[in-house]
Amino acid sequence: MKEEPKKVEIYTDGACIGNPGPGGWGAIIINENGEREISGNSSSSTNNRMELEAVIQGLKEIEQGSIITVYTDSQYVQKGITEWIFNWKKNSWKTSAKKPVKNSDLWILLDQLNEIHEISWRWVKAHAGNFNNERADRLARTQAESI
Repeated sequence: MKEEPKKVEIYTDGACIGNPGPGGWGAIIINENGEREISGNSSSSTNNRMELEAVIQGLKEIEQGSIITVYTDSQYVQKGITEWIFNWKKNSWKTSAKKPVKNSDLWILLDQLNEIHEISWRWVKAHAGNFNNERADRLARTQAESI
């Protein structure tokens, strides 16, 4: 008998003090076994890089075959992975203005993870009372401030 795929929710956020500046990322991973917080930082980064890093690190923690819903307050991440990435790849990681895609190293990693998982991408409004988004924000800010 085939086992039911595991359902996982990941809430992510990134933060920077200055842009660029010291950055942090945080993710809350929730499944049937409970929940877990992960976070990290970079001494010099941008807010967009930290937003991407939060999602990448969260997805790296999930076993293949899971059904994942990623919640992000970054339209850059949500639209990037669901809309913009197709043309970026088709145009050899160039924008419509023929400039290199910023953060392409992280977009390539995220694209690879997106290919091996079944992921729904959900945008949530920042600082609007979403409990787990606020938790991810606190993790990211704490990491950025710790540098």
